Amino acid sequence: MNAQSLKLFLALADNLHFGKTSREHHVSPSALSRSIKQLEDELGVALFLRDNRSVSLTREGVRFRSYAQQVLSGWQDLRHSFQLEQEILQGELSLYCSVTASYSFLYDTLSRFRQDYPRIEIKLHTGDAAKAVERVRDGEEDIAIGARPESLPSGIAFQSITRSALCFIGPLSPQLLSEEQIRQPDTHNWRDVPLILSEEGLARERTDRWLRQHSIKPRIYAQVSGNEAIVSMVSLGFGVGIVPRIVLDNSPLANRIRVYDIQPPLAPYDIGLFALEKRLKEPLINAFWDRQGPR
Repeated sequence: MNAQSLKLFLALADNLHFGKTSREHHVSPSALSRSIKQLEDELGVALFLRDNRSVSLTREGVRFRSYAQQVLSGWQDLRHSFQLEQEILQGELSLYCSVTASYSFLYDTLSRFRQDYPRIEIKLHTGDAAKAVERVRDGEEDIAIGARPESLPSGIAFQSITRSALCFIGPLSPQLLSEEQIRQPDTHNWRDVPLILSEEGLARERTDRWLRQHSIKPRIYAQVSGNEAIVSMVSLGFGVGIVPRIVLDNSPLANRIRVYDIQPPLAPYDIGLFALEKRLKEPLINAFWDRQGPR
């Protein structure tokens, strides 16, 4: 008994005509008769009543038709599930982001992705967001999350996820900036303001540009790797810092921080995914890339 013999039996049980069944299924009448006879021999019962003018199912044939339908249906379901499993992507995907990004984006991003691709293993690395492009460019990571630089390097693809303001922050106490310093930052007013700045990256570039535009020669108290560390030092009263709003919103120290409304504001961050353009067609990277987008 095999799937083909069951299909021929069901076809004959439906149209009750040997000639029509053999033509529709491209088998000879004798081959069809042999297939039905083999089934009857295996079962030990007649499945059809035949005479020169008609074909009909026996009582056993009616019961066997129900069985054959269930078996073939189960067979098709099983084959389909096996085919789907073969098509399911599997493998390892490395992802780099800051600790803040892991709080802010990863739950939504990875929960959707893992639901669609449960066999893809995510290898997550965290660190300074300023190194996101570098890690992808150097082949250390498949995908990274970070802020889009002013000029996107050649060969790097970017997909935006969200935007975040870049804020001047200070401790709740002491009050490091006066109303005059907030309203009119200049060489004289800001000469003694201690600044805690990023060592590198987009925030540092925009801060340096802002300082030059206001002719301020900064008094740098500390240069820090990582925005979270800037929030921590500012909360302790060591100086004024500049961080993305999203970092502050996810910081456990947010209630110890004040945000200064300095106008005009620094340009906001455009935060998203980085990958090498030449690798976007790779199945794992393409699957992750296609399931993200603006929030």
